[in-house]
Amino acid sequence: QLQLVESGGGLVQPGTSLRLSCTASGFTLDPFAVGWFRQAPGEGREGVSCIGGGNSGRTQYADSVNGRFTISRAENTVYLQMNSLKPEDTAVYYCAAGFMLTLGEEYDYWGQGTQVTVSS
Repeated sequence: QLQLVESGGGLVQPGTSLRLSCTASGFTLDPFAVGWFRQAPGEGREGVSCIGGGNSGRTQYADSVNGRFTISRAENTVYLQMNSLKPEDTAVYYCAAGFMLTLGEEYDYWGQGTQVTVSS
């Protein structure tokens, strides 16, 4: 069974950091582009960042997180390092895998999400 599992979410204070992980099971994640998305209550899903498959090294970031978030990958996991977190970063974060590098939702496999709450 092909699965993506997110982990690393939690409740943190503004200005602090979290690292989210997206781990694949049942398939090798390496060839796939992987995107991170988030959805805040009452809002649509927003593409946050994505990374190309294999050794492409290509990445994209939403303007709202550029300079604060960093996406990376190692073996069968993709990470999202989130620094200088703000209350507006509060959302459920999802990872997704597919064959197109995009901040749109054109991905084939999706995880169940992990909650990130930024609050003092």
